Amino acid sequence: MGKDLIHSKYRPDIDGLRAIAILSVVLYHAIRLEGGFIGVDIFFVISGYLISTIIFSNLEDNSFSFIEFYGRRIKRIFPALILVMIAVYTFGWFVLLGDEYKQLGKQITGGAGFISNFILWNESGYFDNAAVTKPLLHLWSLGIEEQFYIIWPLLLWFTWKQHLNLLAITIALAVISFVLNIIYVQADAVATFYSPQTRFWELMIGSILAYIMINNQNLLVNLKQRYTDALSIFGIGLIIIGFIFITEKKYFPGWWALLPTLGTMLIISAGPGAWFNRMILSNRILVWFGLISYPLYLWHWPLLSFAHILEYQRPSFEIRFIAVLISILLAWLTYQFIEKPMRFGSRGKFKTNMLLILMIIMGLVGHHCYKSDGFMYRSATTRLILNEGEIGNGLFDKYQSEKFNVCMSLDLQSEATLGCFHSKNNEQIQIAIIGDSHAAHLYPGLAEALKDTNVASYSVEGALPILNNKKFEKIFEYILNNQSMTTIIISAYWSKSFEQIPEGSNMEVELNKTLDRLTKENRLVYITDDIPKFSFSPKKCKYADNIFHKDSCEENSNYFYKEYRDYISILEAVVKNRTNVKLLKTSKYFCDEKTCTMAKDGLLHYRDRTHLNINGSKYLAKNIIAENPEFFD
Repeated sequence: MGKDLIHSKYRPDIDGLRAIAILSVVLYHAIRLEGGFIGVDIFFVISGYLISTIIFSNLEDNSFSFIEFYGRRIKRIFPALILVMIAVYTFGWFVLLGDEYKQLGKQITGGAGFISNFILWNESGYFDNAAVTKPLLHLWSLGIEEQFYIIWPLLLWFTWKQHLNLLAITIALAVISFVLNIIYVQADAVATFYSPQTRFWELMIGSILAYIMINNQNLLVNLKQRYTDALSIFGIGLIIIGFIFITEKKYFPGWWALLPTLGTMLIISAGPGAWFNRMILSNRILVWFGLISYPLYLWHWPLLSFAHILEYQRPSFEIRFIAVLISILLAWLTYQFIEKPMRFGSRGKFKTNMLLILMIIMGLVGHHCYKSDGFMYRSATTRLILNEGEIGNGLFDKYQSEKFNVCMSLDLQSEATLGCFHSKNNEQIQIAIIGDSHAAHLYPGLAEALKDTNVASYSVEGALPILNNKKFEKIFEYILNNQSMTTIIISAYWSKSFEQIPEGSNMEVELNKTLDRLTKENRLVYITDDIPKFSFSPKKCKYADNIFHKDSCEENSNYFYKEYRDYISILEAVVKNRTNVKLLKTSKYFCDEKTCTMAKDGLLHYRDRTHLNINGSKYLAKNIIAENPEFFD
């Protein structure tokens, strides 16, 4: 084991700085405080400083022990994290649907293995709307810190053994990491946000400061009071500027991350005697929040996320306020009764081994949950299986893949990112449905209803089906060269499509070009309007009969029609005076003059706010065919 590790003298002002960091993050998540997310960057610098202080001091004293170092990290980080993951997993068992619980299993696996940042890297970004439904999203930062804790001691120890300059190596690596961050932040913002290579420089700023303060103490001691006061004031000024000017729309981290990181470095370098550090940061209230900052970070986001999931939308201010208060209470209880007993006292080796075993078990539990598709037999999920693909894209996609044939062309498969299907294999195709996800949800119903017809679907995620869209290049080429396709159906999420129009053109022009080309060989073309969009999840309609909500499947039609009016005149204009093009108005099957509904006759027709499920697809197909028999003879 070697000697006990040397630790730096306790500084209450650093706990006060932790408080600023955690409170800004909590406020960002609770009330969308602009720039509040930079609290994580403050944490990074503090962590780098404290960890590197321990490592540098013990290397110089020849007392560094890997076993002791990692043992202390385990006792510091694992107890609260394991508790939160168990709580989230247990609560999720009762309230999350199959797809949601499956994804939670993946999040737990990533959290237990400290690779959450890599998992999220391949999913939506931190600022994406879908992020709010991931109860363990916030573990990405813990992943980066732990990856640093694993790599950094090994690298410093090797450098020290080789008698190399520790400061020079640290500065060089920090510069490389920062440059990579600047290079990649605009090209791939999500990767840069989550990648350790582009984040480590923030922790290394703390490491550089640690080395300077250990090896140049006389310089810092001799700084006059007014200089240290200026350092801390200037530092907090940089952080405040960051809170004001750094937003989700900025390329972050990038250059902007220098504001919170350098600000934090200046505050720490000023020392505990600086006026701001002594009078403000060392305040009892801030120090208290600093002491519970780690469990507060762990608790607050799952509570806010579950509140959003249970409300099926952004919760009210009152609910978010209560969630924050509960997270503070849980953080204090965790600190008092979990963290402190596990970190301090006897039987340190036993505690470390036990925590390691528990963390491995949590990782295996999460992996099993993911591989088991979220345990579909749970009471929260069993109702979904009763009717085909009611909620969730997973059930809808599974139905399509089992029911229909995947098209043989690899080119078409790669281009049709949401699906390339034929209802009959090795037969000529008569009807082709093209568009985005709003075309894809038409397909199952029409393909099953037209049993004697080979119906194909070519849908591209988020793409406007026009000739001038490169995402549809191979699909249009295939259709135009296939004379058996006598009927084409075009559908899209029209209200979201305007931004895809090429510069210098407009929607009407592009649709006319597309229709001119498609009808040249006397094809019949349908253009659909869009089905209504709802402000609430179908879970609120079908599964909300609980203490939080009562069933509600209807909504004032104005919510939908205010966007509908933006594009319907364009669709009406492009079909006008064309004998072989028809506009299919599908919204009328779900809306009357006053209300729109996502359920009829006891059947739910939506799988999310804007997409039909299998039942909805069949319902829509039945009505389309009944009203337009001349096109489907």
